[in-house]
Amino acid sequence: MLTTSPNGTKPATPTTPDVVVIGEALVDVVTSPQGTVEHPGGSPMNVAYGLGRLGITTALLTSLGDDARGAAIEAHLRGAGVELLPGSKSAGRTASATATLAPDGSASYEFDISWELAPVAPAYLPRVVHTGSIATFLAPGAAAVKALLEQSHRECMVTYDPNIRPDLLGSQAEARSIFEDLVPLTDVVKLSDEDAVWLYPHLSLEDAAARILGLGAGLAVVTRGGEGSLLATPATSLHIPSIRSVVADTIGAGDSYMAALIYGLLTRGTEGLGLEVLESLGRTASKAAAITVRRPGANPPTSAELMADLPAAEVAAPAVAS
Repeated sequence: MLTTSPNGTKPATPTTPDVVVIGEALVDVVTSPQGTVEHPGGSPMNVAYGLGRLGITTALLTSLGDDARGAAIEAHLRGAGVELLPGSKSAGRTASATATLAPDGSASYEFDISWELAPVAPAYLPRVVHTGSIATFLAPGAAAVKALLEQSHRECMVTYDPNIRPDLLGSQAEARSIFEDLVPLTDVVKLSDEDAVWLYPHLSLEDAAARILGLGAGLAVVTRGGEGSLLATPATSLHIPSIRSVVADTIGAGDSYMAALIYGLLTRGTEGLGLEVLESLGRTASKAAAITVRRPGANPPTSAELMADLPAAEVAAPAVAS
């Protein structure tokens, strides 16, 4: 957990979470031909929720307003057993993202968000700290996220998904600089092919992964929608095919992939990152994305669903993870 009590002492806690996720939580306002509905969302929040659904003890450090939307997100997290850390609520309003669905189920977003994070210090460290998305780029909160990674990265595994949102960023060069300043503080970086092309327009996906590894990450993962995913370490790399599934929409698919990737990293034991481990990680994460895209909204699998076989009748179209 990343928090301290008001007097600066380290509070006792019965359970240290396996994963602390740091980043935005918001409401996805989803507009489709069937109408408009609201779902709890935000990439880091989705990852935390996905981990909770997989049975991983998880806590989220975020910024929620003291309003109905914030209460809905808190209840959503509680439903998966995810703890909302102290400092995550303020008097402001909860952020939102309006998601418009295209006929193929893909989503485009418009954001109403400000990002501030209460100053905190590590009281005790989990096995994994995960962060990403808007929280790592948008001032003033991004500076607090970076400070937490600087305090944590030598003591636990750090995973990072930049989940690029160009409309909320400055110039491409500025965003790439922020991204590359964070990579040395991480162990695992996962990004979509769209993220990779936006950050490194003149590099192939393989070369973009190699650059990320050269900056200090131990594992670089590039998801490629229906084309599968690339997993690369300094020693080896391989491509994992996507699992085919009927697509309802793609909301939260990449976050489900990320949650399942962390789940795999936590359960691999001491086996390192050889080819067999990479293949297992990639296939498990791809399956999580396939399950998520076949149902509306960011609705990730439970551990039982992830371990079960997909029904043959639903194997019809390529799953999309981003």
